[in-house]
This record gives sequence, C-alpha cells and structure tokens, in this order.
Amino acid sequence: MNHFSYGNDLRARIAAPGTTPLIGVYDMYSASVAAEHYDGMFVSGFGFAASHYGLPDIGFIAWPDMVAFVQRLRGAFPRHHLLVDIDDGYVDPEVACHVVEGLERIGASGVILEDQKRPRRCGHADGKQVLPLDEYLAKLEMVLQTRRDMVVVARTDATDEDDILHRAQRLAATEADVVLVDGVRSVEWIRRIREVVDGKPLLFNQIAGGKSPRLSLSELSELGVDVAIYSTPCLFAAHAAMDSALAELKAADGRLPSFDPESGVGVAASTRLLERNIARHHGAREHVARAARGGKAEQAVRVGA
Repeated sequence: MNHFSYGNDLRARIAAPGTTPLIGVYDMYSASVAAEHYDGMFVSGFGFAASHYGLPDIGFIAWPDMVAFVQRLRGAFPRHHLLVDIDDGYVDPEVACHVVEGLERIGASGVILEDQKRPRRCGHADGKQVLPLDEYLAKLEMVLQTRRDMVVVARTDATDEDDILHRAQRLAATEADVVLVDGVRSVEWIRRIREVVDGKPLLFNQIAGGKSPRLSLSELSELGVDVAIYSTPCLFAAHAAMDSALAELKAADGRLPSFDPESGVGVAASTRLLERNIARHHGAREHVARAARGGKAEQAVRVGA
C-alpha cells in the first residue's frame, strides 16, 4: 500500500498548474459554508482569535485551543486541505515542534511559521518587528526536522525592503515547501520576490483592507504565485451580515423579516448544511472500506481533488 498523507496531497496540489486558493475559516459553521465552494481551507489566526476569544490577532491564541479546533475540522472535513496558521510557533522552538507533531497526527495538511517578535501583529498591521534571521531559521529548521510529510510555509514579516528580499532568499534556501512574504504592497514586489525565491513555491495573503493589492487567481497565476490564502472573507462577511440583520431586527421592534425559503437561510437550510458534515465523514470512511476490500486503499483517502 502506498503511504498517504494530507501533506503530500496538498504538496501535489500546490505543484499543479495555477494558483491554489485556501479560504480562511474561523469556526465550524464558516468551514461548513466554505466547504461547499472550495476544497481547501486556511485556519486563520486572525479569525480564530476573533471567534474563539473575541480578541485581536496580537498573540492571544493558546496552542491547545488551535489544535482542538483543527481536530474538529478534520473530523468534519476528511477530504479538504487544511493549512494552519501557528503564528510564531507559540514562541519557543520546542513548543512549535510539539504543536507541529500534534497537528500532523490529527491530519493537518500544513502550517505557516512566521518570524515575528512578540508582541506580534496581524501581517497587514503596522508596528511589526521580526526576530534575528538566524534565530528564526534555527526554529524553522527544528520544525522541518520534526514534520514527516506536512507542508511547511516559511513566512517573513520583514518591512525593510532590503531585508524582505534577503529573508525571502534565505527562506527559499531551506527545506520549507513554500515562502510567504506577508503584507506585499504591489505587483512589482510580487515579481521581485518571485525572482529571489527562484523556483520555490510562493504564497500570497489577501485580506480586505490590508496592504496588498486585490488580485484574481488568474492574475496571481501569471505572476508565478502558487498559493493564495484568503484570511478573512467569511469573518468579515459574517460581521457585516450580522450587524445589518440585528439593526433591521431592532428597527422592526423585534419582528423577524419575512422569509423566502427559496433564497433565504432558515432552520431547514442551516440543518441541511450541518448534516452534510456527517455525510462527508461517513462517506469518507465507507470509501476507505470499499477501496481496502478491493486492494486499492491508497486511492481511498485522496483528499481535496
């Protein structure tokens, strides 16, 4: 039987032509909606800090909470790519390795490890500071030695122009699978980074209101970008929709708006969405069993195709 891993499956997807999109999810419900449209998810630190703690993305996440969330995601979505934001590895290299080992065991496809100092910031915020490069590279190397097949994205939050290019080049020279320079401000800078990382896969992070340009997947593909993460479209859309719905409810003296079962979301539509998570899990197990009986178990757990 061939060895299967979620990491290898994501790695193969990244190597395929075009730009691979991974959609940021912040809870099980947003993941349920995202799974209807895309086969890859990004477990966003920004979204998780907001949803799980009600706090900004400045370093409040405790790694056991993140690991538990990813475990729930993998249970409900056995066929989807799951790329996980682990910030700076929760400070210590030993903790970073422990988290990576645990995430790989429960089926995460990959992780992003950044080079920020504490107190950390969202990658598109001002005031970021980065670790000395050698210190980050030592932590990254420990993580790379710990993972078995998991995809590792090496991320720099450098803001000085010379340092951006230097760090991108050094990160590309490691055994990391992908390089991310966060907060890229222009198409020209994408081209410059693409040049210095040579053939190493490149990841681009898009966030509404952030510092980076709004680009389509076709445009990113033409620029040589291999992966695009969309950190917050679900979170921000939910924010706007909830705020609007509650303002309308308040203005209507608490009377719910009229409901159109053809286009609206009510109890039936919501329940159907959630029931599909059970079906996905059971369907994946049945697929594995059938393939194993036929001697083709290595094909049974293909995910995200």
